[in-house]
Amino acid sequence: MIRLPLFFQNAVKNCSLQAATNEQRKADEKVLKLAEEQKKQKENLHKKIIQLEKQLDAKQAVELEIEQLRGKLNVMRHMEDEDEGDLEVLEKVDSLLKSLREKEGELEDVLALNQTLVVQERNSNDELQDARKELVNGLKELSTNGQIGVKRMGELNSKPFQEAMKRKYNEVEADERATELCSLWEEYLRDPEWHPIKVVEIDGRHQAVIDQEDEKLKDLKNNYGDEVYDAVTSALTEINEYNPSGRYIISELWNYAEGKKATLQEGVVHMMNLWRTYKRKRGMD
Repeated sequence: MIRLPLFFQNAVKNCSLQAATNEQRKADEKVLKLAEEQKKQKENLHKKIIQLEKQLDAKQAVELEIEQLRGKLNVMRHMEDEDEGDLEVLEKVDSLLKSLREKEGELEDVLALNQTLVVQERNSNDELQDARKELVNGLKELSTNGQIGVKRMGELNSKPFQEAMKRKYNEVEADERATELCSLWEEYLRDPEWHPIKVVEIDGRHQAVIDQEDEKLKDLKNNYGDEVYDAVTSALTEINEYNPSGRYIISELWNYAEGKKATLQEGVVHMMNLWRTYKRKRGMD
């Protein structure tokens, strides 16, 4: 077997490492470009929404002006009936008719532009939601404990139930009782007939809050403590915010460090970091 000189082996190895580095750099640039494009798309969408609001204000102004013109026109026509020979009145009527047609044309243009912006906004939202779903599905397949991950919104935390039962029963019986109670409250959370949410006005705004006078919740708190109560109301709040009509658990891209929904850009950057870590491990192997 012919053995290549050491310097030649090192040269081949360096070329391979350089090629791998170039591929990683290209992949990083591609992911960052995607994140930047999504950011620009969101900014453009915000501008379109502002433009749409302005056009809606213009639409209302034109509609008001049209109604005023129609009122004046009716008055002028009445004057025309009383004095058919008045040329000045006829000219005013003709001018009002012309203005009315122009305003109606302007209104049609505004409505057409409004519709175009609505369609563009809907399409942009669909694209962003599709990208977010793909990211959530990708992260579901990875077991990560990082800052960004997937959170099951409305899922009931069983740990407080276990802790509450350990205070009353031995370990084996506590686990069984905790499982039963947790399953029961999972059914309650999915029950569309149960409405422990009420709408109240806070600082001039209507907000949905937990009804602390709900009998089920009051009994839960009295019998099993604040921790179990907080676990149920937390899941209930999430369901009401993310899926009030379906009342079932959905997956959301989540920033665990800040305790809120992660942005699409945060998710993309996180996936890129995971990919870099994976590439480094592969290189070390």
